[in-house]
Amino acid sequence: MIGLKGRLNVIDNTGALIAECVNVLKQKVNNGWGSVGDEIVVVINKARPMPVTNATSNAVKVRRGDVRRAVIVRTKKPVRRPDGRIIRFDDNAAVLLNNKREMLGTRIGGVVSADLRMKGWGKIVSLAPKVV
Repeated sequence: MIGLKGRLNVIDNTGALIAECVNVLKQKVNNGWGSVGDEIVVVINKARPMPVTNATSNAVKVRRGDVRRAVIVRTKKPVRRPDGRIIRFDDNAAVLLNNKREMLGTRIGGVVSADLRMKGWGKIVSLAPKVV
């Protein structure tokens, strides 16, 4: 469950490392708390340093202080699945999106939840190295 001021690791190759949640979008049911597969608005708190030469434009796509949309892919809060299993991860993680709800990065570096496929984020699941 991610709420206001919640911190998440960013696991794609956009250059962001840590992001802070500032808003959970379209969540009337859960009173402003986001879970796996929910879209949120984040501020980038920590990012990889910008290269001196701007020859490779796709190396770093975000800077510290940027406001972006993201989708939650892992949470520390246990999530119950319909078959009765309970899944919990070691950290909270997100993947950055653009305004068209497409992934900003081209790779994902970590485990993601299988619940993303049911919520319409099949592209993220297909790029992830491992799905739990």
